[in-house]
Amino acid sequence: MDTKKSTFALFFGNRGFFPASLIAEARTELPRVLEELGHDVLILDEAATRYGAVETAREGEIYANFLEQNRGKFDGVILSLPNFGDETGAVAALKHAHVPILLHAYPDDLDKMGPAQRRDAFCGKLSIADVFRQYGVTFTTLKPHVVKPTHNMFKANVDHFDRVCRVVKGMRDMVVGAIGARTTPFKTVRIDELALQHNGITVETLDMADVIGRVKALNGSAAYDDKLAMLRGYANWTAVPDPAVENIAKLSVVLDEIIDEYQMDAVAIRCWLELQQQLGISPCVVLGTLNDQGIGAACEVDIGSAVALRALHLASGEAAACLDWNNNYEDADNKCILFHCGPVPDSLMAGKGQITDHDILINSIGEGKSFGCNVGRIAQFDFTFGNVLTHEGQVNWYLGNGMFTGDPIPADFFGCAGVAEVENLQDVLLHIMRSGHRHHVNLTPGCYTAPLREALQNYLGQNVSLPQWE
Repeated sequence: MDTKKSTFALFFGNRGFFPASLIAEARTELPRVLEELGHDVLILDEAATRYGAVETAREGEIYANFLEQNRGKFDGVILSLPNFGDETGAVAALKHAHVPILLHAYPDDLDKMGPAQRRDAFCGKLSIADVFRQYGVTFTTLKPHVVKPTHNMFKANVDHFDRVCRVVKGMRDMVVGAIGARTTPFKTVRIDELALQHNGITVETLDMADVIGRVKALNGSAAYDDKLAMLRGYANWTAVPDPAVENIAKLSVVLDEIIDEYQMDAVAIRCWLELQQQLGISPCVVLGTLNDQGIGAACEVDIGSAVALRALHLASGEAAACLDWNNNYEDADNKCILFHCGPVPDSLMAGKGQITDHDILINSIGEGKSFGCNVGRIAQFDFTFGNVLTHEGQVNWYLGNGMFTGDPIPADFFGCAGVAEVENLQDVLLHIMRSGHRHHVNLTPGCYTAPLREALQNYLGQNVSLPQWE
């Protein structure tokens, strides 16, 4: 999975009666620090304006043209104040940036408070934030209020901002595929496509009959051979009949082709019963491989979860998984069992899974017709969780954090599962039910609720709740 760090355009604010040397130092220091952190940077030529910074409205126009000329080459702007800076120039430069903007201000040193060395960026940052609010310019500001670029807190802020930029970029104009119609009983996953479209998310729908037909017509290829080899190394296939293995590999190839044809960022698939009845397989392990590749892949045609998987992956840079809020864990109020039949990515499992028949579906369709569940246990890690629904034209999220504990689950518990501990879990569950959210929950390793909330709510204009702490 290739997760490229964001490229930043650098903006340096100036106010003329402060020393020029402060600008020069910042133009050298800030790019060096960001490049050490793995980020590419774009910086205005020093000769384009006074000191290569922005003070006047005219210099702001020059910087705005610089951004327009480089549109598509940067994911966010870091507005740095080596001194107080000027609000007029800043708003002229960035009011049409159309990307996240991080406000950064240098601190003063007590032994450098004379006219030749004083910054006053502490105050200037407040003034720029004030005018940005007046003009409707969205921005990011973090603690501490002022910080040196070499400080670890600045590096943490850049990490936060990088994740914000990745989510904003990846969720704008995203495409999610609905592979097959929603299964009739699953009214729980209904969603408003127009509400998603108004938020820049396009849903492309495909008929499952076409997918099955393409699988049956696939007679082998280099892509099929590569996929078959990958899948055999992905999990344990002992006791899975060859025809089922081959059909799972073919389905994986066909889904890859569809994703490429429509430039999909995520998919939600109708996972029963046609695939079992006509191909003798379940798609679970294929969905796990897609999530391991950074393509959000949800079962049960849960388009909302597919969208959530995409956002979670963008924030973490790691795989995400769609699970059920499934079982209590004895009488522990803050613990539950999260489970699904077998679409958990291998990278999130405690060990290599076992591909099996679908022990629940065989009750209705018989044995040997639903191979593809990747059965095992989820590894121990902290995670960010969430999901999304549409209501009255709005896109509504909930987000939170938890951890997989490693507590034992009975050996005869079918599927891939883990014991999750979530602070105030009972309040989270109440919020889910009262708000109409799904029985599904999506998660990814790491604690990224803050950048996700900022990206989704502050920049994309969607509604985010944090029931765990509210």
